Formats: sequence, structure tokens, C-alpha cells
Amino acid sequence: MASTAKRSMTTSIDLEKILGVPIPPEWRKFRYRGHTLEELLLMPMDDLIKLLPARARRSIRRGFTPAQRRLLEKIRRARRLISQGKKVVIKTHVRDMVILPEMVGLTIAVYNGKEFIPVKITPEMIGHYLGEFSPTCKKVEHGEPGLKATRSSLFVALK
Repeated sequence: MASTAKRSMTTSIDLEKILGVPIPPEWRKFRYRGHTLEELLLMPMDDLIKLLPARARRSIRRGFTPAQRRLLEKIRRARRLISQGKKVVIKTHVRDMVILPEMVGLTIAVYNGKEFIPVKITPEMIGHYLGEFSPTCKKVEHGEPGLKATRSSLFVALK
């Protein structure tokens, strides 16, 4: 009983200290499957895994790939730099990394096959994959036939 009271008494100042970034007011109200962001950050990895969806749970239980481990090391290094007041954007090709609570507040540039798309990690993204927020295909928008078009469509009659 005392431990739950102790956990609920953690303030947003503690959360700002843990994450190293200023906390917007809506993050303080955020709950992931009944747990606040502070509780998720302080929770052991085994307990956190039990809260994730089945696909993400299986992915993490099988272990991180070497590329995912390097990304986690970069994230932890970036946390230290942010706490010193530097602005950091982490570039990665690892699209199959599950977003964990320790990533919240960071900007991670995820490669989509052509360029790096900056993704600002928010608490609502926990349990999803990085690749979900960096689309690989763009909607095709065709030009009008005639002027400013390709060679073959130059001969289409203009109205």
C-alpha cells in the first residue's frame, strides 16, 4: 500500500529530471494501460514487456538485434547530452525498433528509403514501431497534361 502512495507522489519535476526535457501538461495526464509515464519509466523491463501488445512483446522477448542495441546506446548517450543542454537528433535505419518509455521526448530521424524523416517521440507512441511514423511511399500527384508535362503528353489538346 505504501509503495503505491509513494509512486503516485512523484511529481512532474521528477519526470523532467528523468527525461531531461520540459514536460507538456498533457504528458502528465497520459496513461498507458493504467500506468502514468513516470511509473513506466521507473518500471523494470520485464513488467513493461507484459503491458505491450503481443507483436511488440514477442519482438522484445526474442532480444534486440545488434543494430537495435546500438540505437539504444545512442538514445542513452543523447539523454546525457540533452541534460547538459544540447539539442540532439538521432539518425537511424532501424525501423523495427519498438518505442520504449525512455525514448519519449527525443527526436529520432528514421530513414524511409530515401531520406531521414524526423519523428518527435510522444507518450502515445509507446508500443508502436519507429517505422510506423516514417512512411516509405508518397501519394502520387500527377501533373496536368499539356503545359509543364512529359514529352508524350505535350500533344494532348488543350481546352
